[in-house]
Amino acid sequence: MPKIKTHKATAKRFKITKKNKIIHRKAGQDHFNASESGRVTRSKRRDILVKDTETRVIKQLIPYN
Repeated sequence: MPKIKTHKATAKRFKITKKNKIIHRKAGQDHFNASESGRVTRSKRRDILVKDTETRVIKQLIPYN
C-alpha cells in the first residue's frame, strides 16, 4: 500500500486537538463586519468544533496530524 498524502489545504484550515476533536476558524471574518453587532463579532473570534458527520472525512484528508 502506498502512503496516503496529506491534503495541504485541509491541513491549513483544520487542527486536531489532543482529545481527537477537530476545530477550525469561523467563516466570514474578512470584511463587511462593521454593520454586525458586537455579539456576532466576538463569536467570530472563537474557533468552533467540526460536526461529527464531517470528522471522518477530515481525518482521512489529514492522516497523521
